[in-house]
Amino acid sequence: MAKKVNITPLHDRVVVKADAAETKTAGGIIIPDTAKEKPQRGTVVAVGSGKKDEPMTLKAGNTVLYGKYAGTEITIDGQDLLIMRESDILAIV
Repeated sequence: MAKKVNITPLHDRVVVKADAAETKTAGGIIIPDTAKEKPQRGTVVAVGSGKKDEPMTLKAGNTVLYGKYAGTEITIDGQDLLIMRESDILAIV
């Protein structure tokens, strides 16, 4: 079970823990570390309060899809996380 993260994003920001990158292709070929693509799927860990006129639609625990280069990478308590705006998230899975 993942540790609780002690961070509260401001306004329309969310903190996302990216899923692990794929290590094998569908055909069974093992992908080396240098060729792995950055994951575009993750789990929402923390959610800000939203903007004055726009409430947040995401909740902690949602699995989301986001853009390849969305967000800023941060490390908190040894965990690699992304912090991004809610508008950078493409879909809830």
